[in-house]
Amino acid sequence: MTRPYLILLLALLVASSTSGAARLPDTGQTTCYNDSGADGVAASDAASISRDAGTHPRQDCRYGLDPAADAGALKTGAGAKGFDYTKIANNGTALPASAVLGTANTAWGCTRDNITGLTWEVKITDSNALRYSGHTYSWYSSDSSSNGANSGSGSGGSCNQTLPGSLCNTEAFVTAVNGAALCTYTDWRVPTRRELLTLVYADRSIPSIDQAYFPNPSATSYWTGSTYAADRSNAWYVDFADGYTNSNDKSAPNALRVVRGTPF
Repeated sequence: MTRPYLILLLALLVASSTSGAARLPDTGQTTCYNDSGADGVAASDAASISRDAGTHPRQDCRYGLDPAADAGALKTGAGAKGFDYTKIANNGTALPASAVLGTANTAWGCTRDNITGLTWEVKITDSNALRYSGHTYSWYSSDSSSNGANSGSGSGGSCNQTLPGSLCNTEAFVTAVNGAALCTYTDWRVPTRRELLTLVYADRSIPSIDQAYFPNPSATSYWTGSTYAADRSNAWYVDFADGYTNSNDKSAPNALRVVRGTPF
């Protein structure tokens, strides 16, 4: 691939990233591999891209927003590799990347993904708080139109009496976050599996997420709102130790990070 063509490709990526349309982010994987190990040529280097017709073609490291970011493509906000995040204050305003997590109105409380258009809850370290990173929840949904004909378990997690009746389940947590109007919003929900997977940072592990914008990650798996079709007593989760996704019984205790925005 010639350098003028590469520059044009990067320009198109930047244009699409600022169009405002919801899209899928890249994976954070910028290391290419040959038969024996990592490729020594940077994925953003035209020499690496030109070898795509060779013996190790179509590797993720050579395409999309990640190599564009490595080459200096602009972002709306900031974040690792091709991820593009903006910190949102508890009063709903956009903040600089240097903003600090806190409970004050002007402190950081949520993170907006400028690529998908979704806004995410950010976990905190106070074990007595509603959004403590160490709390766990069973999967529960009373919505018969989306729970796969299995509402799950009303209790099964551990949330230090931060929810009414100590019912540590996903629906109760969503209700509480909406009642608190986190970052001024009242349309928080449990993410779909596809949405939660957009946060996976595939070029790292333990945790496989950008901690600059999602600090205090739980060591456990995170529930999605998606029932497992093969066994409706189970629901899907995403494990952010390594980005692994699988299903578990809805009564199991898992972490939860809620989201808002147009579902996809």
